[in-house]
Amino acid sequence: MDAAAFAMTTYGIPLLVLATTDSAALTGLAFALEWIPRLGTFAVAGALVDRYGSRRVFRLASAARALVVLAVALVLPQQNDPVAATVTVLLLAASTGALTEFSYVAAETAGAVAARAADARAHRVQAVLLGIDQTATLAGPALAGLLLHWTGAAGMLTAIAGFSLLGCALAPRPRDHEQVRETEPVRKGLRTGWSTLQSLPALGWLVTGLTLSNLAVGLLQAAAPVIVVKQLGHSTADVGLIWSAAALASLAAVAVCRKAIDRYGLWPVGAVSAAIAATACLTVSFTHTYSAYLALTAVLMAGEGGMTVVLRTLRTHLIPPEVFGATLSLTILLLLLPFPLAGILVAAVPPSLLGHAITGCAVLQALGLAVTFARLRTVPGLRASFT
Repeated sequence: MDAAAFAMTTYGIPLLVLATTDSAALTGLAFALEWIPRLGTFAVAGALVDRYGSRRVFRLASAARALVVLAVALVLPQQNDPVAATVTVLLLAASTGALTEFSYVAAETAGAVAARAADARAHRVQAVLLGIDQTATLAGPALAGLLLHWTGAAGMLTAIAGFSLLGCALAPRPRDHEQVRETEPVRKGLRTGWSTLQSLPALGWLVTGLTLSNLAVGLLQAAAPVIVVKQLGHSTADVGLIWSAAALASLAAVAVCRKAIDRYGLWPVGAVSAAIAATACLTVSFTHTYSAYLALTAVLMAGEGGMTVVLRTLRTHLIPPEVFGATLSLTILLLLLPFPLAGILVAAVPPSLLGHAITGCAVLQALGLAVTFARLRTVPGLRASFT
């Protein structure tokens, strides 16, 4: 339920901003405003999860998100002033972005506990958890686009609130690892996370490569409403369909990778996934039809799905449990830094030049992933850790 609310929020709110303002620049700004507060909340979220447990943080964040989107669903249709409506939807982007990351860190921490319990089969647990996320991404963007197209903002926001409340209600009861415990201050927690990441070269290299890759992915996400609606002449529902198709491809990739890792190991699966993602991203910037844009985006996200299984498995095995929340928060913070930058790029670059911006980011992605997996092949103990 939380993954569905996450997907509808991430992909639906930029569409809502475009429908409300009819501005490509404000759509990019809204994408940045969704992600900037998320970056600021990760350290706090990790510290709170370490201290109070994932269930408590998860429930509070989900309930708060439901209240925020319900309030906007009631207020927005009554606003006749375009400036007030614009401010409302931009504040919605910022507030839901922050609250969503509290629930995300809580869910990721609980998932890591389950994966550690599975020991050598941790990649299978991570594949299932990623499958849940991708299933939500399969349905969430399309549902957000359809609701926005047929029922307006109120219908889409009410659905997000409903999923948030269901997630809050269905959160499992706490177990032994969920007991309140003392933790270090947030700033010290960031230092702990950084020192832990520096001591794990395999994880550090993979996070570096995926951070560069996320700049290209983030730019595609931020630019999609502008490209599909403004340049290709399709509807907001068609924007959602692109990300639903991408999630379907990612689900298939995750299922294949789960078995491939059993047979071939982490590095070969990650390297092949990186090659697929980089090739698709380099090609998508030269497409001029909706069908090609949809297909190549799906292939790109399939490659990203394979690399994510590798990342989550490495993260589970290598990060010590006692500093997992702090280190998880830092790795997610680094991975998401490119997303607000991507929104700022869409806001600053004229729509006619977005294709060139995507090409530049795709070249950077390809180079970054090539260096990352070449370096990972030489990291001592990378293969031995998972035999």
